[in-house]
Amino acid sequence: MNLTELISLTEQPNLYEKGTAFMWTDSHISKQLLQIHLNPDIDLASRKKSTIEKTATWILETQDDDAQLSILDLGCGPGLYTEFFAQKGHEVTGIDISKNSIDYATESARDNGLSIDYQNVSYLEVDFGQERFDLVVLIYTDLGVLMPTERAQLLANIFKALKKGGVFIFDVLKDSGWQDKLSPKTWEASPAGFWRPNPYLALSESFLYEKEKVMLFQHIIIEHGQAIDTYRFWTHFFAQKDVCEMLEQQHFRNIEFREDILPASDLWNGDNVIFTKCVK
Repeated sequence: MNLTELISLTEQPNLYEKGTAFMWTDSHISKQLLQIHLNPDIDLASRKKSTIEKTATWILETQDDDAQLSILDLGCGPGLYTEFFAQKGHEVTGIDISKNSIDYATESARDNGLSIDYQNVSYLEVDFGQERFDLVVLIYTDLGVLMPTERAQLLANIFKALKKGGVFIFDVLKDSGWQDKLSPKTWEASPAGFWRPNPYLALSESFLYEKEKVMLFQHIIIEHGQAIDTYRFWTHFFAQKDVCEMLEQQHFRNIEFREDILPASDLWNGDNVIFTKCVK
């Protein structure tokens, strides 16, 4: 282990400096994430089952009750929302970068007799088509983990994919009290666990970029005889006016907000999350 390199890695990086490893497609980590997704009692990877059902019900209530919708779920994970929509009679497409999640979702849909179009691709790298969908959803604050350029391009692609009058619904983290979400510096020595199937040391900490309303959650993973891997998760926080500005730049209209969709349980739920509905 090169201690000079390690010390350098633990210093606050420049804004949007990339890590050296990607969590979502790692064969071991993605299996751990899938199990967390499927736990109905925790708000990690996915929200609790009861919260998912409440959110999905509200999403459908924003639409015409009698219409069969063409729905695109971006970052669909193991299909927790897509199956709910399909069970209500809608035509559903789910996109996720994790092969483990998509494989699980595909098998679950087949077992439940549901016809859902699942695609194992990055939603940043796929063409959604033009005027195909009545409704596009992006849930669990995914929009806020994207770089600003990625976010703008994704919004443009969503706008193109929606039919005229189609609806985009998503959620972001609110910027009030967001500085309180900084996590302390910690370390974990484990014979095996979330990050690796072999012994590892994990150094975790977070950094604040107050002017840009950005927080970095960083995890440095060290294995004996292996290169040091750095995972970086950039998290953005928004006021309603910030959301309006980025949507209006992409020509969305009829922007509405809800801050009462999630139950109040911690700093990452309740009115700490802004749900947005907008129209093409």
